[in-house]
Amino acid sequence: MAKQKTSHTKYKVNAGDRVMSVLIYVIYAIFAFVCVYPFYYIFINSISNNDISARGKVLFLPKEIHFTNYTRVGQIPGLADAFKISIGRTLIGTALTVVIAAFLGYMFTRDTLWKRKLWFRLVAATMYFNAGIIPWFITMKNLHLTNNFWGYVLPMAVQPFYIILCKTFVESVPHELQDAAEIDGAGTLKVFFYIIVPVIKPILATIAIFAAVAQWNAFQDTLLLVTDPKLYTLQFVLYQYINQASSLKSLVNNATSGNLAASLAHAQTATSIRMTVSVVVVTPIMLVYPFFQRYFTKGIMIGAVKG
Repeated sequence: MAKQKTSHTKYKVNAGDRVMSVLIYVIYAIFAFVCVYPFYYIFINSISNNDISARGKVLFLPKEIHFTNYTRVGQIPGLADAFKISIGRTLIGTALTVVIAAFLGYMFTRDTLWKRKLWFRLVAATMYFNAGIIPWFITMKNLHLTNNFWGYVLPMAVQPFYIILCKTFVESVPHELQDAAEIDGAGTLKVFFYIIVPVIKPILATIAIFAAVAQWNAFQDTLLLVTDPKLYTLQFVLYQYINQASSLKSLVNNATSGNLAASLAHAQTATSIRMTVSVVVVTPIMLVYPFFQRYFTKGIMIGAVKG
């Protein structure tokens, strides 16, 4: 048999196209550098000579690398408890937010839900109307959610934006799947958990990212609702440390001096406290993104556009 000839189309690239391609790469490289550099800057300052770092001379490469800052910051009173509280509120709060958004988004697509359009409009209206901090605080106090761990979780459980994303995604699922399950005798909950949830995993992963970041980064609710140091979150502790870094450095140096005085290179400074705690706070949530990245684009696109 004669070999079939295959033709390859060749595109001629002129000088203007090449210049434009180079320009695009340069712009994106600059944009990537602007996004990554702040995190890189914080990290290299947290592992460099503390005295040099405090004088602002660590810009691109770490100098006299050491990891003493992390061991000493880990000994700051209350940091371990704050880390546990942040982990707990992030895991529980994210799970609760995702389940409620998925279930309400599903229910708002069912014709059998009484006055479903009215309930959906009432939920969506809360995106645009807010009573303010003082009425919110009074409500939280009346519900006994001050100095209470559940004050972190329950107020953020129902998020209208996430419900709308789930509702739009569920509407793109063929209704015949639900009809077939109901004909076989499946009830509302069974259809939701066995039919809807496996199909809408991309939007659930997207919502999980948004909810986890919001829970992890939140500190204003701690500022307004909590006076018990045992319930402080990591972000709130960071907020306190940034404001009190100058006095905190003396506390850390005194607590870790032992029999041998800390050298000037390893002695804690206000800058080393800020940089090290910032790395400790930011790193866990950054590690979440790679696991959900493959769902993110599909989830947000289908959740935003019906079809």
